[in-house]
Amino acid sequence: MHNYTLLALYATIFTWVLTILGSSMVFFFKKINKNFMDASLGIAAGIMMSASFWSLLNPAIENSKNLNQISWLVVTTGFMLGGIFIFITDKIFQKKLNNKNKRLSLMILSITMHNIPEGLAVGIAFGSIKYGLNSATITNSVMLALAIGLQNFPEGSAISLPLRREGYSRTKSFIYGSLSAIVEPIFGLIGALLIIKIQHLMPVFLSFAAGAMIYVIIQELIPESQTNNNKSLMALFTLIGFSIMMILDTAL
Repeated sequence: MHNYTLLALYATIFTWVLTILGSSMVFFFKKINKNFMDASLGIAAGIMMSASFWSLLNPAIENSKNLNQISWLVVTTGFMLGGIFIFITDKIFQKKLNNKNKRLSLMILSITMHNIPEGLAVGIAFGSIKYGLNSATITNSVMLALAIGLQNFPEGSAISLPLRREGYSRTKSFIYGSLSAIVEPIFGLIGALLIIKIQHLMPVFLSFAAGAMIYVIIQELIPESQTNNNKSLMALFTLIGFSIMMILDTAL
C-alpha cells in the first residue's frame, strides 16, 4: 500500500473520530446552545468553502493544464457533476422514505451521503501529492482533513441530539450519529487509490469533490446556520472560517 494511501486512511479516520466526538455530546447535554451550534456550522461552511478552492479546485485547474487538457471544460464538468450527484442522491432517498421519522432519516442520509465525497476529497488530496502538484502538499491535505473534521463535529451532534429528543436511548443516538461518517475512511482509501492509478482523471475527481462539497455548503450548512435571529453574526462566522482556511493554505 502506498504511503499516501495510508496517510489518506489515517486522515479520514481522524475526520470520523471528530464525528464520533460530536455524537458523544448526547451523553453530556440534552441539547447544545443553538447560537453555538449555528456559529460552529457557519465557521465549518467557511472552512469547507475555502478548502474547496485552495485544496481542490486550484490544484484541479493546475493539473489539468499540466496534462494539456481544456482546463475550464474539465474542471467545470467535474464540479457540476459533483453537485448534481448530491442533488440526485437527495431526490432518490426523499422518494423512498415515508415514515414518522422522515425528517430525521433524511438528515442522517443527507449527512452520510455527503460524507462520501468528503472522504473522496481527502483521499484525492493525499493521492495527488504523488504527482508533484505545486498546490498538492501534505500541509494542504492535512488542512483539508482538519476542515472536514471540524465540520463533522457539529454534524455528529446534529444527528445524535435530535434522535435523543425523539426518544432514542443515548447509546443508540450516539451509535447512529457516529456511523454517519464511517463512509469517510472507506471512500478516502478509494479516492487515494483511484487518483494514484488514474492520473488523467485527477482533475475530474478533484473538481467533482469540490462541487459536491459546495452543494452541501449551500444546501445544508449555510441555511442551517441562518435559522436564528443572529443571521448577520452567523454570516461573519462563515467569513471567519473562510479566512482561517485561506490563511492556513496560503501561509503554510
